[in-house]
Amino acid sequence: MTRDDDKARGRKFLKSGAVGAAIFGVCCFTPVLVIALSAIGLSAWLSWADYVLLPGLFIFVCLMGYGLWRLKLN
Repeated sequence: MTRDDDKARGRKFLKSGAVGAAIFGVCCFTPVLVIALSAIGLSAWLSWADYVLLPGLFIFVCLMGYGLWRLKLN
């Protein structure tokens, strides 16, 4: 594996983490998810939303950190 491949892989991790963290952040900290689920009649699903959204946000922030770490190594 070459150095350019490592940098490309690090950028992919960074981009994936940033996009995922942005999506999960919008759902966690704004009422977008509440409004969307209420509009389609699925507001009962909101009782488990914190069990999914906060760990998901944590995973994507860690993925973004891993991508930054891989870019720093090269």
